[in-house]
Amino acid sequence: MFKLCSNKMVSQEGSEVELLVSPGASEHGRYLQDPVVSIDLSEWLRIIEFLLQGLKVYGSVYHINHGNPFNMEVLVDSWPEYQMVIIRPQKQEMTDDMDSYTNVYHIFSKEPQKSEEVLKNCEIINWKQRLQIQGFQESLAEGIRAATFSKSVKVEHSRALLLVTEDILKLNASNKSKLGSWAETGHPDDEFESETPNFKYAQLDVSYAGLVNDNWKRGKNERSLHYIKHCIEDLPSACLLGPEGVPVSWVTMDPSCEVGMAYSMEKYRRTGNMARVMVRYMKYLRQKNIPFYISVLEENEDSRRFVGQFGFFEASCEWHQWTCYPQDLVPF
Repeated sequence: MFKLCSNKMVSQEGSEVELLVSPGASEHGRYLQDPVVSIDLSEWLRIIEFLLQGLKVYGSVYHINHGNPFNMEVLVDSWPEYQMVIIRPQKQEMTDDMDSYTNVYHIFSKEPQKSEEVLKNCEIINWKQRLQIQGFQESLAEGIRAATFSKSVKVEHSRALLLVTEDILKLNASNKSKLGSWAETGHPDDEFESETPNFKYAQLDVSYAGLVNDNWKRGKNERSLHYIKHCIEDLPSACLLGPEGVPVSWVTMDPSCEVGMAYSMEKYRRTGNMARVMVRYMKYLRQKNIPFYISVLEENEDSRRFVGQFGFFEASCEWHQWTCYPQDLVPF
């Protein structure tokens, strides 16, 4: 029923990568990269809407095309005229039934209202595991709830604001850039160093994964520690080292290009440290043409104001996550 797209397929021009961000014809991918093309405003808005709704999938495809460090795979219901795309880890990665940090599915559908039949009948999702389904289409909810009910699976829904920058309109998931390292790219900033002589901007080292885990709201356990180590080792992350040589502020990225786990130690809050980290981190992502976005709870007004200064604005769709538990794995 579902077909596996090879890495070669998703990286070729006119392939899955371009289709994911357009409402149908592959020629729309050209519009997203060519601002001089004349296009009706309503059509342009429709293309942007599809781009945003598929951004979780798009970010995953970016990392698949750049080494696939999390061993993900892309599946479609049909090809080349697909209706639904599901990205998940390869089966050999999902061996721990309780590991919802690894057992994650990113979904985009052109007709989300018809997703129920696919989710109930396909064998793509292992409903016997504790898992997460993530996407930016609220209309997937009905299909997910119907599918989980039919499988006797408990589901919890979380939502947040999706915040993006104008960089999102310049996406190209098949670009040839390398992730590289901070040392390779270099960010000479004498003004920054002179203003903060006891602080140093650096790539976050995996040896501090425990520190990140202890201060991550969704962490504080062994499975989250393993996940954080994986993110730090294989995806862009940054920090500000304090006078003792230990990170005082940091930020990471997940396998779908979502920026998160941002945190500043209490002693160093409201000092501008996190802002300095974000400015240079975003500079690196832009230099490497790496897509990025963030999610923030609607009631978290402080965070919304903070990221607003870096050009983030609310997208027309929201961030959604459905955490699913089989009856024998429901947490207390």
